Amino acid sequence: MTDAASTATASRLVVSDLSRRFGRTLALDGVSLTLGPGEILAVLGASGCGKSTLLRLIAGLDTPDAGTILVGDRRVAGGGRHEPPATRGVGLMFQDYALFPHLTVMANIRFGLAHLPADEARRVARERLDQVGLAHRAESYPDTLSGGEAQRVALARALAPRPRVLLLDEPFSNLDAGTREHVRADTLAVLRRDRIGAILVTHDATEAVAFADRIALMHRGRIVQCGSPEALYDAPRTPFAARALGEIIEIPGTAAGGRVTTPLGLLPRPDALPEGEVTVCLRPEAIRLGPAGDGVPAAVLGRAFAGPRLRLDLAVAGLAAPLRLHLPADAVPGDRVGLHLVPAQAHVFPPARESGDEASLN
Repeated sequence: MTDAASTATASRLVVSDLSRRFGRTLALDGVSLTLGPGEILAVLGASGCGKSTLLRLIAGLDTPDAGTILVGDRRVAGGGRHEPPATRGVGLMFQDYALFPHLTVMANIRFGLAHLPADEARRVARERLDQVGLAHRAESYPDTLSGGEAQRVALARALAPRPRVLLLDEPFSNLDAGTREHVRADTLAVLRRDRIGAILVTHDATEAVAFADRIALMHRGRIVQCGSPEALYDAPRTPFAARALGEIIEIPGTAAGGRVTTPLGLLPRPDALPEGEVTVCLRPEAIRLGPAGDGVPAAVLGRAFAGPRLRLDLAVAGLAAPLRLHLPADAVPGDRVGLHLVPAQAHVFPPARESGDEASLN
């Protein structure tokens, strides 16, 4: 799946048909993506899907087996060319920050500014420290910093050479929840202010939605869908994509004629959907609760407090396991209720293939 061709001329970074194999393992399989000037893209996927390999290839720390990488209008990899990391104009921020423990904060930031005169390097480093609110820690050493401070120093160091593209490899995963949200917001503010294009690698869907303009969903070395968070949430192309960006309830269905029959009611059959057994992925908002006798009958088996909504376990004829919903409801165990489907929030797919659940209508 590729979105590179149509926007290549306007993009600061263009990755085309990138592949990388390690022995028998195909880590990247024809990956294509673009990053526009000032755009922030999240690459979202589970561990081992190829996210970090992609960043290493873009940064120049590894060489692709096939494909090309352009930064601006300059080819930096592919076609027999491999430009070294130092000249690509690409910054990389590691998961563990990779600060030099024997250097002060100021010296860490100046490390990538050796090409500048000493006074200029000091001025740029001080400017970046000011931007991340750590000018007062300039002479401190990394082992005296909190996790959030170390992350901001790493950001300042990555931004000091003024990269055209910044790559962030799970940079917030080592922080506690409260610090993570605060530092993530600070990082985003710096990138937005300086209009620096960035690629964030993450396995956290909430982080990807909060941080990025677009999200590229990665699975088994391939980009399976790329778009805005809203587009991916509202129109997933596969069951994997549906699960990636929010809670999903999966139920069986049968496509025949112009409709799909499910234990929760009828849905219109998508034009491209073949007849037979199907998988139906429902967002929580796709199921509405009503009184008994109105809709598909269900029995309340249990309920539990879950913040502003209750968690209800419902028995429904035709479903092997109880249906678990989070709804603003007053139902109690023993109640009978009715269920209604909202077709716009239901996504219907052919059965998953044995090689993976990438069944798609596209």
